[in-house]
Amino acid sequence: MKLLLDENLSPRLGGGLADMFEGSVHVRHVGLARATDAAIWAYAGDHGLTIISKDSDFHQMSFVWGPPPKVIWIRRGNCTTADIGALVRSNRDVILAFGADPEAAFLALS
Repeated sequence: MKLLLDENLSPRLGGGLADMFEGSVHVRHVGLARATDAAIWAYAGDHGLTIISKDSDFHQMSFVWGPPPKVIWIRRGNCTTADIGALVRSNRDVILAFGADPEAAFLALS
């Protein structure tokens, strides 16, 4: 499973998760810095990526448009990149099961 990290997440997070989610990228590294949510959505869908974000807009988009792409919503307030990395790492099995479920569109982690 490959993740597309949204602008509101640190680009360093991708490198820290590479051992679990190989091929994951940050929007900044694919020319989508400051892109619209719709552009990020289209890119993720076209490239087989799951969007991971703290932005609730992707939550709404997942219900309106459905997958692909799938969306992982980080529901934490102010926290460090290490905190987010730990959250994702501790939910690895949940995330992989979500990715494998053809009917699942949205996953919230808090």
